[in-house]
Amino acid sequence: MRSLLCLLTALLLTACTGLADGIRPVTGFQLDRYLGTWYEVARLDHSFERGLERVSATYSLRDDGGVKVLNHGLQRDGRWREAEGKAYFVGKPDEARLKVSFFGPFYGGYNVIDLDPDYQLSLVTSYNHDYLWILSRSPQPPKAKVDALIAKARGLGFATDQLIWVSQAPAGNTP
Repeated sequence: MRSLLCLLTALLLTACTGLADGIRPVTGFQLDRYLGTWYEVARLDHSFERGLERVSATYSLRDDGGVKVLNHGLQRDGRWREAEGKAYFVGKPDEARLKVSFFGPFYGGYNVIDLDPDYQLSLVTSYNHDYLWILSRSPQPPKAKVDALIAKARGLGFATDQLIWVSQAPAGNTP
């Protein structure tokens, strides 16, 4: 009974770090080029970012070899919300497949499934087709490049017609 409980706990803790059918992370990934600030261009809706604008994520190295994740977003009431997490590679460090945690031992998948050669635009998902982010180094990326990412996501089965377009327009206060 105890071994079954341990197995179920292990499955629960790792279930959210898998890959959806047909989804493959970028290979040849270079973490040092990915570090820094990314602006959220669009996302599929989910509760932990609902209502946020001016969303950004900043990635830096941790002392333990992992990645520090610092997310910022502006709430409707004008206050900034911040979440700090940590991420680690699931497999090889040249494969853009990580697990990220913002609360204790619970991890979710962070899978970069498209990345331009200059590391300026990124398409990210989690463990299923319910999560999708388009990230950019610039608050206002080229429309044609964003459209190409949307087309790829649509071809992979994501509900791109439900994307939420994130305003990056300054509102007078900064994080």
